[in-house]
Amino acid sequence: MGTRMPAKRTTVRDLRRHNRSLLLAKLYFDGPLSRHELSGLTGLSAATVSNVTAELGEERLITEAGLVESDGGRPRVLLRVDPAYGHVAGVDIGETGVKVELFDLTMNRLAAVEHPLASPRPDAAAAVTQVASGLREVISEAGIDEATVLGVGVGVPGTVEQGEALRVHAPTIGWKEVPLTDLLRAEGVELPLFVDNGAKTQGQGEMWFGAGRGARHAVIVLIGSGVGAAVVTDGTTYRGATSSAGEWGHTTIVYGGRECRCGSRGCLESYVGAEGVLARYRKARGGKPTSGEDERTQFAALLKSAGKTKAAAKMLEETAGYLGAGIGNLVNLFNPERIVLGGWAGLALGEQYLPEIRRVAGAHALAHVFDQTEIELGRLGPDAVAIGAATLPVAALLDQGTDPRTAGSNRDTAARP
Repeated sequence: MGTRMPAKRTTVRDLRRHNRSLLLAKLYFDGPLSRHELSGLTGLSAATVSNVTAELGEERLITEAGLVESDGGRPRVLLRVDPAYGHVAGVDIGETGVKVELFDLTMNRLAAVEHPLASPRPDAAAAVTQVASGLREVISEAGIDEATVLGVGVGVPGTVEQGEALRVHAPTIGWKEVPLTDLLRAEGVELPLFVDNGAKTQGQGEMWFGAGRGARHAVIVLIGSGVGAAVVTDGTTYRGATSSAGEWGHTTIVYGGRECRCGSRGCLESYVGAEGVLARYRKARGGKPTSGEDERTQFAALLKSAGKTKAAAKMLEETAGYLGAGIGNLVNLFNPERIVLGGWAGLALGEQYLPEIRRVAGAHALAHVFDQTEIELGRLGPDAVAIGAATLPVAALLDQGTDPRTAGSNRDTAARP
């Protein structure tokens, strides 16, 4: 017989935290709501709802948002999460630059800055300097006190390992065991930090506010210079044993194919990521470079050339085909109800080639599964990674029912399942 695990005791404190979390999340995503509606939606008693909302009101986490008529009785007070309670920052460390954005608690953008990085293989120290500088800039531009910032979410192009200290592994940009939060602390960033893979932060942003909203089973894909994905099953991002699940870009699409930045061959990323597409296009043109000073402008120029040259049209049709086949694999593997195509290159490609991508995906997926899958473009635009990153401290607030600044969260934190 196996050893029985001791049952976990639920304490009064656990119950109180659960109730706070439940009501806060309901108000955040579905508010404004009355206390009566909250009781019906959460299954909590009227007395519990009254007590917990009074407590949240005293802490200024929630505020009144008008009145609604009730059947025969007094009008009911509507409640909502107070956007002015605090601020959150979102950082997108990409392969082409660093983006830093500042939001109020309900994700209204207050300020944003973007700094290009000199190399597609950016030195970690250089990226960290830009993050610290960007945070100072957005806080200054918004005219707020740094003390009002609940936390900073950071999306990175790699996997995040939480051990004794947080480490980022991003072999495609040359990062190996980068102590990202230690470096940020050394640059003077003292705010609570929450770090996750950029495809996963984009995924959370699209699930909360964008094209994934309302779906329980979805895959949010990110195509920029590289390629990644967030697999959401029953409303939760699937992470795997060491939180590196979702490396869709490094699944094999061509056996023995093109060499990938990760060291393998035939990876999907080397056929549909912007860097790989541009490299293939240069080779097809005998080494002649695409016009444009950086990857984004070169990719835009390639898309614009599709209507003018056969070489550009052929390259993009092939790329849409590889992407469609890759999406067909996702359909067969995960049976999602929705697949969302995002990332700056994914959005640009999807705007011109989404019908072709859908057609090829359908040809490579099981028909009865594909018929139940929607494929659409992300709605948060190229800022989706930064927006999603900013939701990480908000998620900590909603999950714990307590402010990250006062809950012992002022530490280096990898996103949790």
